[in-house]
Amino acid sequence: MTVTANSTPPPAAPKVAGGKGGRTRLSLPWILLIVAGGFIALSAVRALTGAQDLTSAGQISAALSLAVPIGLAGLGGLWAERAGVVNIGLEGMMILGTFFGAWAGWQTSPWIGVLAGILGGMFGGLLHAVATVTFGVDHIISGIAINILAVGVTTYFAKLWFNTGEASAKGGSPKQSPPAEDITSISIPGLSDWLADIEKHHWFLVSDLAGVLGGLVTNLSLLTIVAVLLLVGTFFVLWKTAFGLRLRSCGENPIAAESLGVNVYKYKYIAVIVSGGLAGLGGAFLSLVTSHIYNEGQTGGRGYIGLAAMIFGNWRPGGLAMGAGLFGFADALQLRGGGESVHALLLLLFAVLVAIAAWKAYQKRWITSSIAVVIGVGVFIWYLGTETVPVEFVSATPYVVTLLVLSLSAQRLRMPKADGMPYRKGQGK
Repeated sequence: MTVTANSTPPPAAPKVAGGKGGRTRLSLPWILLIVAGGFIALSAVRALTGAQDLTSAGQISAALSLAVPIGLAGLGGLWAERAGVVNIGLEGMMILGTFFGAWAGWQTSPWIGVLAGILGGMFGGLLHAVATVTFGVDHIISGIAINILAVGVTTYFAKLWFNTGEASAKGGSPKQSPPAEDITSISIPGLSDWLADIEKHHWFLVSDLAGVLGGLVTNLSLLTIVAVLLLVGTFFVLWKTAFGLRLRSCGENPIAAESLGVNVYKYKYIAVIVSGGLAGLGGAFLSLVTSHIYNEGQTGGRGYIGLAAMIFGNWRPGGLAMGAGLFGFADALQLRGGGESVHALLLLLFAVLVAIAAWKAYQKRWITSSIAVVIGVGVFIWYLGTETVPVEFVSATPYVVTLLVLSLSAQRLRMPKADGMPYRKGQGK
């Protein structure tokens, strides 16, 4: 049978199932079981230590708000890397989103600011696509250049636009914009109050569940709902449509995709521009929902953490959402001054290390098991010898969690085969 130019490319390479080549991907029941086990452990730690803020509605609400920009940045990275383009420039695209979102938001409406933030991020994505796809610049170098360029551009325009005239009179300065109006937030009437009443009793597991659900249905920004819809939409588009199959084939084997008539350059451009737009939306969320103003250095490395969440999620939307939630939870702890909560989590970390040590001993990997035991004992002694943790450690919690999660999940990862690899048009003909 003759293959036409419009033929659908072959699916991505089959998943590795065990053996030396990789790990079997966890099924949904196993994932749900792990999540349930983790929640029960967290509830037990809360009950034992009295750190009530661990599962409070306020903590969960703050974690969700902080997880959204991380998740949007990670979602942008997923689009780009599924098409074979490494996007280290997510941080810079988020910076462009924060700036242009706030710039348009305070002058007009916050929703126009959201659109401006998306367009700012898309501009960064377009630059990255031109450099990497058309001119073949190394993806890492291009991404770092965009991060540097974004800082320089926003610093220059902040001094030009926010430090004079009406902007200055309304609170602008060379390092921040005037405040923008709020984006509407919603709560479910009745349900929020009912869950808050249950949470106050501090019952084991029941109150914890009420706190988590209460945080998810109270003062929920409409932009958060948009972010969730984008996560679901990404899964549908990339895994359930012919367009998504072609795009993913560009990240697995672009030469084979081109030989079947796929315009690889076009799909890479679309993916990287969408990637920039999603990162820009994450930046706009920071400046229009989280703080209502643009601040210099506002992203705080969340573009890089979003990339880490994407890697933790094995380049899939569901895993990315879990990673973003975990990092958002850690970020919320340090913003809420959670010295007591982080101290309580040392007990949970001790339990995790004991479980790892037991599992490695069962596998007869004695060195790894011994290391886990030693670290676990050290953590337990730290927990017993203190009542809280230093503020400096609390501030570093999101970054420590990032390193721990990536190191523990590294063995099961499988990136797209052609991710970051050079490709020139015509190789598949």
